[in-house]
Amino acid sequence: MKKILTIAIAAISFVTCNTKNDYQQVLKDPNLYADAVHELNTIVMGNNFGPIVASRNYMYASVAGYEAIAGGYPEQYNSLAGQLHGLSAVPKPMAGQKTNFELAALLAFCKLGEAVTFPAGSMKTYVDSLKKIATDHGMPADVMNNTVAYADTVAAVVMNWSKGDKYLETRGAPQYTVNDSPGRWVPTPPAYAPAMEPHWGEIRTLVIDSPRQFLPEPPYKFNVTDTTSPYCYQVKLIQHQTDTLSPEKTWIADFWDDNPFKMNVSGHLMFATKKFSPGGHWMGIAGIAAKTAHADFNQTVYAFAKTSIALFDAFIQCWNIKYIYNTIRPETVINKYFDANWKPHLQTPPFPEYTCGHCTISAAAAEALTSVFGDNFAYTDSTELEFGIKSRSYASFRNAAEETLMSRFYGGIHYLYCCQRSNIMGKDVGDLLTTRLKMKKE
Repeated sequence: MKKILTIAIAAISFVTCNTKNDYQQVLKDPNLYADAVHELNTIVMGNNFGPIVASRNYMYASVAGYEAIAGGYPEQYNSLAGQLHGLSAVPKPMAGQKTNFELAALLAFCKLGEAVTFPAGSMKTYVDSLKKIATDHGMPADVMNNTVAYADTVAAVVMNWSKGDKYLETRGAPQYTVNDSPGRWVPTPPAYAPAMEPHWGEIRTLVIDSPRQFLPEPPYKFNVTDTTSPYCYQVKLIQHQTDTLSPEKTWIADFWDDNPFKMNVSGHLMFATKKFSPGGHWMGIAGIAAKTAHADFNQTVYAFAKTSIALFDAFIQCWNIKYIYNTIRPETVINKYFDANWKPHLQTPPFPEYTCGHCTISAAAAEALTSVFGDNFAYTDSTELEFGIKSRSYASFRNAAEETLMSRFYGGIHYLYCCQRSNIMGKDVGDLLTTRLKMKKE
């Protein structure tokens, strides 16, 4: 993480070579905002946040950044106050006080990102480097003071709003009760970790009316004795698929693995390797799309905010269903009833199988990004290069979401029908979000 931070600061420092009085132009560089998102993504990864909580980190930071822009450019963007559940009002900038709204958006994003992520001070070096860009390029002290004050005001309102989402209440809620009833989820190897976030369905939604708004059909009834049953067919299908993976399908599974904390076992030694979470991957895609589209600073902020809102609601929708049905994972079923030595290609994450989180949030994010950049938006996804996985190219965001659907099946951690239904559910969440949210003014 330190290496990435050093690279990011070096890249920011590059633009400070010219010290003319051009801070307004320099701060309009959308790459500064994308770099801030990447920095938060790296901190989230380094502090071992699970994918569900990570979506909360991205959302509150992105909403804060967006509100700073909406306040500064009301002719272009609408505030999310009154559009997101519980967000009633966000203060406007003080009339007559010269403020740089691009820097305010960056500072508000970083302040919320640090506040909901911790540890304290984790983004200080990055924030200091942003302020240095402004001062090196001639930002007057009064403009800096006004900008910081406005960013702090927006951040405080968003932070106060965050406290009503029931996150803290779920920290002390009862944990998942493990029992070995047929078809019920139990911890999986190698870590046998407890069920992750069993109460996430209680978190306050943003746009969807409730986490029961888009309920898919119930999962197939657990049945491993009748070889003609729909359930048994799905078990055999995933077992065969994993055992016969082609290099292309292996690449697809690895590319969308997005396991933020993979536990590796070598003899008696256990160690973890980290990557961006599924939500972090899609935040990276939002940045790539903005750069590919040559989006300006404000549109880049807008794209990140809309994507983060879609991710957040989609995770709540999916997690609520997971803990309604508590379905057993393919790995457990196959090991117990068919082949004790079978392993999925990807490591099974610690939560029930039905429905698929990555499939749900990917479809929702794809709809959000399509609403910003249009359909048939071709791009190359390079987010995984820093983890040693070569890039993949897509004809559209929906094309990428459909590939994500197959990746969980190829990886051996979700049944095919589950992935298909989850994709539909995520698209429904995204459709509702893009219909209801009025962010960019036409």
